[in-house]
Amino acid sequence: DYKGQKLAEQIFQGIILVSAIIGFVYGYITEQFGWTVYIVMAGFALSCLLTLPPWPMYRRNPLKWLPVQESGTEEKKSADRKPKRYSKS
Repeated sequence: DYKGQKLAEQIFQGIILVSAIIGFVYGYITEQFGWTVYIVMAGFALSCLLTLPPWPMYRRNPLKWLPVQESGTEEKKSADRKPKRYSKS
């Protein structure tokens, strides 16, 4: 559902943003760029774990689909139609 997709996107972006800020600050303090990369990668992995599987919190508002139409009525409608002919101008 659309609300679940929006929630997953917000969670994903929030975790990435927080991990990037924490990684930058920690890497700046320790003067090690590698720690920044590791922390951002850990945040990415955590956000993937929380947002990619179809957790129940993302499926609270299911979409209502149209009812299935019988295939016999569809064939009948297309057989009743006559092809249109266009006149040459």
